[in-house]
Amino acid sequence: MATRTRQVVRRPARRAAWTGRAMLVPAVFAVVVIAVYPLVFSVAASLSDSSLGQQFTDWVGGADYAALFTDGVTLPSLVRSVVFALASAILALVGGSVVALCLDVSVRSGRVLRVLLLLPLMTPPVMAAVVWRLMLAPTGGLFNNVIQTISPGAEPFLFLGSSPAAMLSVIAVDAWQWAPFCALLVFAALQTLPSEVYEAAQVDGAGTLQVFRRITFPLLLPSLLTALLLKVVLSFKVFDLVFVMTGGGPGFDTTVSSYDIYRSGFQSFDIGMAAAQTIVFLVLVTIVIVPLNAVRQRAQKGAS
Repeated sequence: MATRTRQVVRRPARRAAWTGRAMLVPAVFAVVVIAVYPLVFSVAASLSDSSLGQQFTDWVGGADYAALFTDGVTLPSLVRSVVFALASAILALVGGSVVALCLDVSVRSGRVLRVLLLLPLMTPPVMAAVVWRLMLAPTGGLFNNVIQTISPGAEPFLFLGSSPAAMLSVIAVDAWQWAPFCALLVFAALQTLPSEVYEAAQVDGAGTLQVFRRITFPLLLPSLLTALLLKVVLSFKVFDLVFVMTGGGPGFDTTVSSYDIYRSGFQSFDIGMAAAQTIVFLVLVTIVIVPLNAVRQRAQKGAS
């Protein structure tokens, strides 16, 4: 009887275990299709002579990797990607944090303002790039018209046609578009801060700067690092702004890795080189993201 009872109990448990495994099949399939297969394909393509029309025609080993380190374009584009990602993320985070702090001071009166501040985030990147390209144009552009009004006869400034103004312009536009995203994250974190700590600080006579430096900033630090981490990841993916605003120019001054990969794969039709550049870019992103994530986790543990 005891043995039969155990068997009866085990059957539902086994059935539940198999049911759970069956429910995992769609998720595992999605991961394989979306993540594993593209990665395996990219690694294989990077070791082969592959074009857009015919893949894996010949195995070349590490020839593509050796070529990309000596072509004079890939390595600088990797450096530009890091500079762009960090500069854009920091600028967006600082701007978003200022906006979030201002909104936190006037929560009730900031409802309409919060909606307006979300407009850059809701604007499609291509549309934002077109609008900003027109505004930064040397002839008829808003900024050059302002310069002409202030200083008649002055030469038009080439915001998108000179270095380093082109890269700085793209960074500024990207930060403008994603600052509301950072503002939302920081504002949400501000709403969770304990009011008792601020009330105690007011009783002790702490000033605004002291409260921010001793209370607000330390409590916000984990959320700030989380927003910075997310924005760095998003900045590494930038392509549309560069494609529309500068086309990678002037020269290669705004050619970041994502645009360089596009050039290799869809302009030169060299899928092997594009795959090798993608793998190297993935390694670079990992090298940047892992330490930043470790700092974020350490800050979260310290805050808790």
